[in-house]
Formats: sequence, C-alpha cells, structure tokens
Amino acid sequence: MRSEGGEDPGFLPDPEGLDEEGAWSEFAEDVPRPASGRVGPLSCLAFVVAVVGLVAGGVLWVLQDQLFHPFGDARACKGSDTMLPPVISAGGTALPADASDIHYVTRAGVARVSFLSDRMPDHLRRAGFVTKGTSLFDRGDGGSSYGLGPDERELPEGLCGPALRGPAWRYDRPGPGTAVTFTVEGSPVDGNAFRTPARVVASFGVG
Repeated sequence: MRSEGGEDPGFLPDPEGLDEEGAWSEFAEDVPRPASGRVGPLSCLAFVVAVVGLVAGGVLWVLQDQLFHPFGDARACKGSDTMLPPVISAGGTALPADASDIHYVTRAGVARVSFLSDRMPDHLRRAGFVTKGTSLFDRGDGGSSYGLGPDERELPEGLCGPALRGPAWRYDRPGPGTAVTFTVEGSPVDGNAFRTPARVVASFGVG
C-alpha cells in the first residue's frame, strides 16, 4: 500500500544511508563506522603489564631484606655465616641501648659489629674495659691510641656500612676464646673525647 505521495512507508530510507545530497546510497552497508568505546588488544596488554610491574615492584620492596641480606637480617653483611640475635651482646654485655645504624659480619666464629652510639664512656666502664674512676684515655688502663690518623678511614674486611674514621681509641678485654675489642672514633678536636655520636667497631667470638 502506498501513501498519497506514492511512497511505500515500508521502505523508508535510513538517514545514515543518505549521501551529501540526501540521496540513498546502495553502498551504505559497506562504509565502515567508527568503533566508539572499544579498547584495542595492545592497550589491554599494556595495562596488564603495568599492573604486573607495580605488583612485582611492591613485593620486592617489601621483601628486600629477605631477598638481599643473609638470614633476612638487614644488619647482616654479605658472607656472614652466623645470625646474631636481635639484641647483640659482645662478651656477655649488650650493646649500648642507643646503638643505631648496626652492621655485622660473622665468619669462622668471630663477629665484627659496627654501630653508632653516644653512650660509649658508660658502656666501656660497665663492660669492664676501663676501671671505674679511671680516664678513658689513660693509656695505662685498657685504652690505647689506635693507628688511624685524623680523617683516615678503615673498614674491617667483610664488614659493610660506613667506615671508622680516625683518630680512634682501642679497648681490649681478655675473655674465653676470642678476646673482646672495641675501637671507638675519637674527637678530631679534643684528644680526651669521642665523636658525638661515635662509630664503634666491636670484635668478639660467637658460637
């Protein structure tokens, strides 16, 4: 049935099939249309790779102590063969309570521990290195000037972290097995004082 204008209402042209002059194009079905809202496979792949990279990086950051240090202990230097306890004792006396920036290496039954502390005067007396009431810098009672010139640096073999700076003082205490030794940074301007804080290298037997 046709309308009065002679057009068949059942075959109205699709507006998208009209050409520039409004005429119906029989090739309208062959014209590609933009794929709005679609994400290409390469974009998806890039997103997945980015997510995996972020997750892997986060895991490495969380587990870095376990992955890159012996025994999973961030204080332990490469090559250590014995794990030291959380509270380190040298010759039966715990390190000063304020000890920080601790690094250690253990090899063949000997531990070398490096740390920073402001409490070495009290610690040396408490641990029996210097007789109570005696000067820490009295060469006749426990302490001796260590052969390290001003601003010279020394780091025992295998020990990681910052080096010990001169001048320095050494304190020895005999004991069963390996003797206990503390080498402490001295003040570069006062021959009767330590640096504040002072770096200390302790050596003692373990195991």
